[in-house]
Amino acid sequence: MNPRRKKRLSLALVVLIGLGLSISLVMYALRSNIDLFYTPSEILQGKGENHEMPTVGQRLRIGGMVMPGSVKRDPKSLQVSFKIYDARGAIAVTYNGILPDLFREGQGVVAQGVMEPGNVVNAIQVLAKHDEKYVPPEVADAMKENHKGPASAYVGNDKGNDRS
Repeated sequence: MNPRRKKRLSLALVVLIGLGLSISLVMYALRSNIDLFYTPSEILQGKGENHEMPTVGQRLRIGGMVMPGSVKRDPKSLQVSFKIYDARGAIAVTYNGILPDLFREGQGVVAQGVMEPGNVVNAIQVLAKHDEKYVPPEVADAMKENHKGPASAYVGNDKGNDRS
């Protein structure tokens, strides 16, 4: 192999290794910023074929309906706790802040936060569903699958997550 070809080959290898290393570092950095979407039943029973459960400290988004009778407000602070339910379970959510104007019992919500011990989500942000025109595809699919009956059919179906 002549020296010119050898130099080009080594330069190409250095560029490929640098590119691979850069992509790896970016993916590693973004891994901690990815929020996966879960329904309450997916948190309790696992998600997907592997029944992947969220771990304590994992950032996630949880979507479902606010369970009637579950909203508890602390009169001395902005702390609110409530349960989000679907057809197969309910998950307790705590939030410290002002809730959206459209937040109410029986309404669809998405909470973004961190998984805490005891299947409790410590929410950083709570979004209330405002109309039927636009719903993210994963939320729409989960709602169709998990909310086929009236809200009264699911009340009390919290599978031992009584942390209000």
